[in-house]
Amino acid sequence: MGLKIYHNPRCSKSRQALVILTEAGVDFDIVEYLKTGLSIGELEDLATKIGGDVRAMMRAGEGIYKELQLENESDDTALIKAMAENPILLERPLVSDGKMALVCRPPELAERFFD
Repeated sequence: MGLKIYHNPRCSKSRQALVILTEAGVDFDIVEYLKTGLSIGELEDLATKIGGDVRAMMRAGEGIYKELQLENESDDTALIKAMAENPILLERPLVSDGKMALVCRPPELAERFFD
């Protein structure tokens, strides 16, 4: 599996990470997850690759996070289901090489995949 960036074109940090990967000349696929969505299986796989911390890949500042009262949710399965149903909850940019995944905030963290 090659490098993938889970990208939101409206996010400045995501756009910056995209530029970093492009300028490095590495091959990568762009996943516009807001358009395509992500399955529960894909999100579980990303959570494993990020080190098992589901909350690390969530946007706690989104209105839907508060609306669903996810700050009180302790079950990772419920958090992943919420992200599958509301892809805006996925933190971005998220980059994965198939073995590990990383939320690239700051975007320069994407350099870890090719340094």
